[in-house]
This record gives sequence, structure tokens and C-alpha cells, in this order.
Amino acid sequence: MTTSTNRGNLRSRMTAAALALCAALTFNQAVAEGIAIYAGSLFDSEKGNLLKNRTIHIVDGRIESVQKGFAKRDSERLVDLREYTVLPGLMDMHTHLSTEFGPRTYMEAFTWNPADFALRGVDTAHRTLQAGFTTVRDLGDTANVTISLRNAIERGIIDGPRVFTAGKSIATTGGHADPTNGRRRDLMGQPGPVDGVVNGVASAREAVRQRYKDGADLIKITATGGVLSVAKSGQNPQFMEDELEAIVSTAKDYGFTVAVHAHGKEGMERAIRAGVDSIEHGTYMDGETMELMRRYDTWYVPTLLAGEWVTEKSKLEGFFPDMVRVKAATIGPRIKQTFANAYKRGVKIAFGTDSGVSRHGDNGREFALMVDAGMTPADAIRSATWNAAQLLQAEDELGSISAGKHADIVAVAGNPLEDINQLQQVRFVMKGGEIYKEPTDTMNPATE
Repeated sequence: MTTSTNRGNLRSRMTAAALALCAALTFNQAVAEGIAIYAGSLFDSEKGNLLKNRTIHIVDGRIESVQKGFAKRDSERLVDLREYTVLPGLMDMHTHLSTEFGPRTYMEAFTWNPADFALRGVDTAHRTLQAGFTTVRDLGDTANVTISLRNAIERGIIDGPRVFTAGKSIATTGGHADPTNGRRRDLMGQPGPVDGVVNGVASAREAVRQRYKDGADLIKITATGGVLSVAKSGQNPQFMEDELEAIVSTAKDYGFTVAVHAHGKEGMERAIRAGVDSIEHGTYMDGETMELMRRYDTWYVPTLLAGEWVTEKSKLEGFFPDMVRVKAATIGPRIKQTFANAYKRGVKIAFGTDSGVSRHGDNGREFALMVDAGMTPADAIRSATWNAAQLLQAEDELGSISAGKHADIVAVAGNPLEDINQLQQVRFVMKGGEIYKEPTDTMNPATE
């Protein structure tokens, strides 16, 4: 009888424990899935103004609703940002997560393995997210390491922004993204479409298809010379019209957008007429080029921070190879004025820094440069939210704090419409409903 009673008691205790565990898991799941953010000021990225006193309800990583006033549900965890300005997660449309330029960069091609570039990407991705950039385009890497980086972030293995990557960018022989530029002949070899080097229509198509096979999200080509490559010209056209048309038409078959590095006018205009989606840098575009961009609905990603950075470094003896130093001193200073002219003419502008040239995590400085060149603070922020989502063709998922979209949300202590430098001091970062950075004064119990 005693044994039977003990067994009964044991079963009762086990049942009670199981029920308690289930209840706890259910409660914790409800708390984890439900978050309410009190926003003292909320940036409406569609209209470019601030809304006062809003509550953002988040369920399963997405924004369920946004309502006027402050009203938390019983099951929700409260994040109190009543003293902050809340914005959609910032988006940088031109980064290189596997690169961070320094005096030894040109040697890394000979001394680093792909794993070294990937491990650097772990650090740069973390810094980028902590700076408030919850989504980036990566426009050119080594050995497709950013494809693996993107996958690791998506699986939750490492922290980082949402990554849309081009993998290895595409150039012509000797072009800006030919990885063998500047090497002695026995080390040059003959890189081909797999390596991102094409010549003619057939190999151009093959390179696009290879990137689809590799798992890239978009295509990046270098339509003109560039600043940091060890090649003489920084602006000459480097693709023929038929090659550009082959790349664009093939890319569309695979659902790719096409981003184009371009400094020189002729190469830029060839790419625009071929139907590419964005021009990066755009240094020597003139009024005719800008009107062409408006006619073809082409986006402009200016990268002012890169222009400032290469200009400063060109003043340092020995920092760049002599060939690069001349280009940096000539091209770098022009980008800001080009941007100012393009903005006045109504060219569509999306935010991009070219981080990897400059330091990752300093992306927010681009806002100050844009405003200094004449853009309004509201338009600068829209370029990194609403506009960037349009360029990504992800406007149903990103770019605003709206019902149904990913809960990518950041906050700053001040008013960025009055002081754009606030965006260099992001205090709160949420991506997909998960908080990655939070000041202690925002944390409140769910019962509050």
C-alpha cells in the first residue's frame, strides 16, 4: 500500500511539474512574441515627418500595428522609448563587409585566406548592426565570403544586419574589379567568369548565371575605372554596350537587380541605357547624365563618405600606391558636389557609404555629409529607409514602421531632423523583433 501511494504521489508531482513547465513556457512564449514600444517621436519615412506618442505592437518579429497614444497589452513586454526618436532600421546600400581598408590592404590578396576575410566580416557585421544599420547591400567581396556571412546571420549563428550580397563583382579584363590588377605576369593568370572577369556577351551571361549558382542576391558590375584598383584610369568605360545589355537581360531572367560602380560619364550612360538599377559613386555625371537617370528611373547611391576618406588618405605619403594616390586626390573631392547637383535635379537617391573603404560602424557619418551638401535631414533619413527599400524591391518588407513589415527599428536620444549627427549615436537597435542594443532606462516589466 505504501509503495502504491508513493508511486501515486510521484505521478502527481510529475504531472504538476509538467503542467507548471508548460504554463511557464506558454507564458514566456507569449512574452517573447509580444513587444510594445512606446515611441515619444516616430519618424514617418513615407512622408518624412515626426509623429508624436505612438505605440508599436510587435508579434513574431513583425509589426502588427501602430496606434496613437500609449497602450500596452497585458502579455507584452514594454520597451519605453518615450524620451527617444524612433525610426525604421537604417539601410546602407553600398558596403563591403569582408574589407576594411588600411596600409596593408593590397597585401591581403597574397597573405589572407578566404576564412580570414570571413572572420573579419563577423566583426564588421556586428559593428554595422550596432550602429543602427539593420539592412545592407554588400557590393563585392573575396571568394563569395559574404554569401556565407549572410547565411550565418540568417541562421542566428552570428549577429549582423540583413545582407543582400552580390558576391564577387563583375569586371572586364584589367577592369576595376579584376582581382589580378597590379600583379606580375606569372601571378595574373587568366581569370574568367567564375572569378568575375568577362569579355564578350557569352562570358557576361555566364558570370551572371554563376552568381545565381553561387547564391548571390543581386549583380554588381564595374562599368568604369575606379579609385582604389591598381590600374591607371579611374573613369574610362570598361564594358561595351552589348556586354552591358547581356548582363542586364540575363540578370532580369534570374530576378536580380544590377548595381553599377561608375565614375566616368560615358561608362555610366552606357549602363543607364542598358537598364541597370543603380549607379554607385557617379562622380563625373553631368546634367545630361542626371536627366538620363530620371528618364530611365535609375537610382543614385552617392557614397560621400568614401569620397571624403580617399581624399584625406591621398594626403598621406605612402598610404596609397602612387597610381592610386593620384586618382584618390582627383576623384574623391568631386563626389560631394555631384551629389548636391543630382539632389537639386531630382535624381532618386538611396543611402550608401562604401564602408569597407572607410571604417565599418561609422556609416552614420554619411548623413551629416549629405545634409552639409544641401539635402534636408528628412530626405537624408528617407534615403536610408523608404528609398533604400524601393531600390531593394523590398518595400513590402522593409523601409517603414508599418503593419506587416519586419520589426527593424532604431532609436536616438535627440531629434535627427534638428541635429542629423544624432544618427551617429544610435541608442536602440531591433532587427526582426529581436533587440540587439538597448539603453537600460527602456526596460520595463511586462506587468507595467
